[in-house]
Amino acid sequence: MKLLKMIFKNETVFCISFLLAVLSAFAVHPDRMYLSYPDYRTIALLFCLMIIVGGFQSLGIFSMLGHFLLRGAGSIRGLSAILVMLCFFSSMVITNDVALITFVPFTLIVFRMSGRVESVLKLVVLETIAANLGSMATPIGNPQNLYLYSIADFTAGEFLQAVLPYAGLAFVMLMAAVLIQRDEPLLDVAGGEENEVQKGKVFRKMIPFLFLLLLCLLVVFRVLPYQPVLICVICVVLVVNRKLYLSVDYFLLLTFLCFFIFIGNMKRIPEISGFLVSVVDGKELLMGILTSQIISNVPAAILLSGFSSNLSALLTGVNVGGLGTLIASLASLISFKFFAKEYPDKKGVYMVRFTIWNGIFLAVLIAEALLLGNISG
Repeated sequence: MKLLKMIFKNETVFCISFLLAVLSAFAVHPDRMYLSYPDYRTIALLFCLMIIVGGFQSLGIFSMLGHFLLRGAGSIRGLSAILVMLCFFSSMVITNDVALITFVPFTLIVFRMSGRVESVLKLVVLETIAANLGSMATPIGNPQNLYLYSIADFTAGEFLQAVLPYAGLAFVMLMAAVLIQRDEPLLDVAGGEENEVQKGKVFRKMIPFLFLLLLCLLVVFRVLPYQPVLICVICVVLVVNRKLYLSVDYFLLLTFLCFFIFIGNMKRIPEISGFLVSVVDGKELLMGILTSQIISNVPAAILLSGFSSNLSALLTGVNVGGLGTLIASLASLISFKFFAKEYPDKKGVYMVRFTIWNGIFLAVLIAEALLLGNISG
């Protein structure tokens, strides 16, 4: 019973998706068509990318990068700008979750070392927004992008047209939010010089993961089929570091699978399918934003995609919809947990500031969507 309570507490979205899949199975009994529900390509790519990023993390690549860049920071403002940019741009490749897992603890440590603890709350909130919005700019930046890019057969131009106007404005807003703060001198936070021999060893160990990442990108852009790349990743990781299999978020993969089952079953019930199409079709961007506030943007993308004729607008909606509530993007919970552990007495203050800043960014991006004529209905 304790185990079930812990799973429900830590993996609420998975539990909900599992319940929906089970209940829908009573309406549409399991048959051979169930095998056609999942997008196996998306699930395979998610597995591969998670395990590759886990490999980079195990080598300390992101921490080394952070220390290297921080050597150029001479003030609180400069330090904040670098950390926000790290989250924004790194999330495009390593995903928003991993960017926050890597750089939020790093931020908490660095600010403790710098003696400017009072500035960290706003910075962690901005880093969270940066990771959520920076990740929208590439097909591999977050799970919903990977899924929608996979099923929609977007061209590169169509994908960028849907996300770049919003990611670009978000970056300008983030830099403005950082630069308007009062500047203060920074204590020395740079790490010690890395041993050149050690750097060489790390680079050699990194080569297999760079090769695997390249293969995955070729799958994303439909140059290679996913099956041989999946087998290659499994075999290489078995040889290089089999412990990396523990770094995979299997609950996320199972959540995708459960939602695929639920959506597949709903499509086979004409009354429900027709109703959902009438609600979603033509209002993808707005529905993507609103639904994300309740169930988060990854399941919102999977759910709404089954009843949408405009996946480009849905792509924009679920990415912008990562702003707002704390659960709009589950990656936001990562930052909250790290901050709450370090400052348990400031959880309420964090929630208030988080909601205010997210509300500002969300309002501006919705206004941009209205100006661009992307919101209708």
